[in-house]
Amino acid sequence: MVENKNLPEKVFNLIDGKEVPPDDNEFLEKVNPHNGSILTHYPRSKSSDINKAVEYACKTSYSWANFSPVKRGDILFQIAEKMKANAETLAYYVHLDTGKSPKDALGETYGAIQLAYFMAGEGQRFYGKTTTSSTQNKYPIIIREPVGTAALIMAFNTPIANIAWKVFPALISGNTAVIKPSEDIPLTTWYFGKLLLESALPEGICNIVYGLGNEAGDSLVRNPDINLISFTGSTEVGRNIAKVAGERLAKIFLELGGKNPLVVCDDADLENAVKWVLLSAFSNAGQRCAACSRVIVYESIYDSFKEMLLEAAGKLKIGNTNEDDLGPIINSKQLNNMLNDIREAEAEGARLLTGGNRTDDIEHKNGFYLKPTIIDNVTADQNISRKELFGPVTNLYSVKNFSEALSLANNSPYGLTASIHTRDINKATEFTRKVQAGVAVINGGTYGSEPNMPFGGVKNSGNGWREPGTEAIDVYTNYKNIITFAYPEKML
Repeated sequence: MVENKNLPEKVFNLIDGKEVPPDDNEFLEKVNPHNGSILTHYPRSKSSDINKAVEYACKTSYSWANFSPVKRGDILFQIAEKMKANAETLAYYVHLDTGKSPKDALGETYGAIQLAYFMAGEGQRFYGKTTTSSTQNKYPIIIREPVGTAALIMAFNTPIANIAWKVFPALISGNTAVIKPSEDIPLTTWYFGKLLLESALPEGICNIVYGLGNEAGDSLVRNPDINLISFTGSTEVGRNIAKVAGERLAKIFLELGGKNPLVVCDDADLENAVKWVLLSAFSNAGQRCAACSRVIVYESIYDSFKEMLLEAAGKLKIGNTNEDDLGPIINSKQLNNMLNDIREAEAEGARLLTGGNRTDDIEHKNGFYLKPTIIDNVTADQNISRKELFGPVTNLYSVKNFSEALSLANNSPYGLTASIHTRDINKATEFTRKVQAGVAVINGGTYGSEPNMPFGGVKNSGNGWREPGTEAIDVYTNYKNIITFAYPEKML
């Protein structure tokens, strides 16, 4: 991986194709989650900065919408090529921002590039519809049109993937955009902005503003010229966005939290199930909305499975190198919140089987590392069973049979992903049909979306739309019904 020691002391907003400081010239520190050092400083943007970015996005909206989808796709293809040519550098900034290993950062980067190519190709498949009418000589066609100017507000956990998931479907659909990244990923976003500047994308089409959620993010959501808001993050923030932007009937896409179950039946391949629990619960330090935080196991195999899982979890390595299995929590606040939730669960009678504390060795003590944590003796109504912790913490539950497993899997305010491990096709089919989730997996993990697959959830996990896949185009376009009346008798 490329190592660039010359990190920018400050990153700037990208507005109308120019890197500019915030109006108040106020910056915030970005801390390295691996060792607590300061990586860079990013703008503390306020409403004046946000309004400026939205103004330029609105000014260019008409011209960008008038580009043909094929032409827009050509430009996005060029950006994808830029990303591919600079993949190692881009992955390096992902690695620094998040603390994940270089290999995981590079894998995420190539996934984002794959998504960019996929969405660029949608410019040649920007399909509408034709239909029939009960009226003679009436010919309806249905076309897609861009929504307008989109606010793209994204989470930190997979920074370049999150950027790609929103930017490319928004732009291929003919929208202009204002990106507001998480406070924790300024370097990744800054470098992506650099690649945009080097591409053929016209100025003002895609703008970037940094800042705090309750300042920059809130100003963006409240701006009356924003026609569409695409948000990935917590359910609490998503609800507030829906309340504020819903007042003006803006189009809103929400991809929110999860408390995702993985069921292990008595006929499962236990080694395979253990592998997928570890990956689903602890890879990316459990910082996935699709992470497995509830492992539901048949009681007849509960003790043996628990023993296997604890043994395997004990071999996991913590750190930010390619030899490590999981990296740090993104910041100290998130880590402390998680530790408090674990202590609260213990006070309520939960049993800590492993982990539950931050690392204290010399190499990692200054970073925000939490040991892989497994808890049992918890009930479905306890806070730790219902709250998304967004870290390497998972709970074990014992059930008697399939009916209890399905019931417990659905006993959650969330409904994002779910998995079942079984050799019985009937159980597998029944589970995937009846589990309340947007994604259901058989004999695998609770995560694993690809560019051509829709991702999203039900209940508190989202508001019904999906990203990515071709279904993402539905988020970023409106349908228009065009009707033509023909009068062939007048041609005779």
